[in-house]
Amino acid sequence: MSRIIARMSKVKVIALVGMPGSGKGTCTDYMSENYGWPVIHFGNMVYDEVQKRGLDNVKDEKFVREDMRAKEGPAVMAKRVAVKAKEYLADGADVVVLDGLYSWSEFKHLHGVFSDSLLMLAVASPRHVRHERVVNRKDSHRQYTTEQIRERDIEEIENLEKGGPIAYANYTILNDSSLDDMLKKLNEILGKENLI
Repeated sequence: MSRIIARMSKVKVIALVGMPGSGKGTCTDYMSENYGWPVIHFGNMVYDEVQKRGLDNVKDEKFVREDMRAKEGPAVMAKRVAVKAKEYLADGADVVVLDGLYSWSEFKHLHGVFSDSLLMLAVASPRHVRHERVVNRKDSHRQYTTEQIRERDIEEIENLEKGGPIAYANYTILNDSSLDDMLKKLNEILGKENLI
């Protein structure tokens, strides 16, 4: 009995951070498909709000994101995500995955809610690789030109405090090789944390 308890993980929420195209979505999809963990996407809340307002996903995403933060505070996304994560955990989920934490304010809110149950994973890739991935995405609500993704990078760094959570993550996965290599690194971390 004591061995089973010793191997149980205290982690209940995994938050992925990283710049667009780094591989966060691939990691979250993998954890959902292979371990059955529910995923909550920060970005989808913005896209949902864009659609609710009848606006364009690419042209108006920045405006809506900033408007939400101006009206509801810099941790607005984390507040909404935390409510959903707690609902999943109350319904019996062992782990909930959060895809796309943006800012230091969001991290502070989530840490205040989940404390040591929160594990932050940063996914990093070279800028030119990320930009190529984003430009070539087939996802209809996330089509960007090279110039648009450059502008989004700068916007996220300068205005959304995105560097802090990336620098403060518990682990960093360097995604500069193959998909198999990235997923191997992810599984090594999950194993260290007794999640798999």
